[in-house]
Amino acid sequence: MSSRRRTLTLPSWLPVDAYILALVGTVVLAALLPARGTAADVAGGGSTGAVALLFFLYGARLSTAEALDGLKHWRLHLTVLACTFLVFPLLGLASEGLVPYVLTPELQAGFLFLCLVPSTIQSSIAFTSIARGNVPAAICAGSFSSLTGIFLTPLLAALLLGSAGGGFSADSLLKIVLQLLVPFLAGQLLRRWVGGFLTRHKKVLGLVDRGSILLVVYTAFSEGMVAGIWSQVTPARLSALLAAEAVLLAVMLALTWYGARRLGFGREDRIAIQFAGSKKSLAAGLPMASVLFGAHASLAVLPLMLFHQMQLMVCAVIAKRRSRGPEPVRDQEDSASRTPATVT
Repeated sequence: MSSRRRTLTLPSWLPVDAYILALVGTVVLAALLPARGTAADVAGGGSTGAVALLFFLYGARLSTAEALDGLKHWRLHLTVLACTFLVFPLLGLASEGLVPYVLTPELQAGFLFLCLVPSTIQSSIAFTSIARGNVPAAICAGSFSSLTGIFLTPLLAALLLGSAGGGFSADSLLKIVLQLLVPFLAGQLLRRWVGGFLTRHKKVLGLVDRGSILLVVYTAFSEGMVAGIWSQVTPARLSALLAAEAVLLAVMLALTWYGARRLGFGREDRIAIQFAGSKKSLAAGLPMASVLFGAHASLAVLPLMLFHQMQLMVCAVIAKRRSRGPEPVRDQEDSASRTPATVT
């Protein structure tokens, strides 16, 4: 008990934990001291390295049997893909009713674009791990979503936004392979030598989870500040956009959590579905936006950047609360989510 009191420095009645304050502090730091020039290159490289290290550590910690089990969990992956590329786009199309009184046409186009972007990978896995969910399934679901998004997001954008440009890039595919899949496979290959050490030092993974997210937040917000996209929107429009995105996030969080329960998934799977199915990837969206929107990419990506910060902060609170919940009974929940439920 005493060690816990030394760690938690905030009053127990305050509904914000230290990690949320760290996220807010990171955003403030990026607003006041955004990375520019060489510093931006260093921050971007550090963010890339942190994500690669995160995947290496997860690959080293997870057994091959667990990884293959995650690949076989096809119902979960289809559920996440449906949330990402079907439910989200439908809600994005519904936002046309907010023009012009709530959103400008440009902001609504950006709002729709964020609904077409694939799910995140690193933060979905990190929050799933913090909440004690199905991490192997979260790894596979996030990876499937990201790979599918390379092809599907540009096609949906061309269809729904009228963009004439194609979005597929061999460089983007190569980056996903090098930054995500290769480190994970390397961790799998080296697991017999480093797996035991990492199992005995689980706090290392926790620090990497949180640290990588903070670094990604700082890098992304710095890019927005340097590009000056915040000065192109009035405070009233910005507030309306934030309100619309808050409703969007709340709807998806509720739908992924309660909808997964109605589909018969266990607690660990529901956690993975909620975090993988309710998020959007800034890392994937930024390069796609530069191709699809050209000179207007900075304003078009503003809704995605705001949603990205919002989802990290809200999901950090949810993951923290889930981690304090009852320890899941694996044999009961796994049998409920992986055996009879797979054929219903």
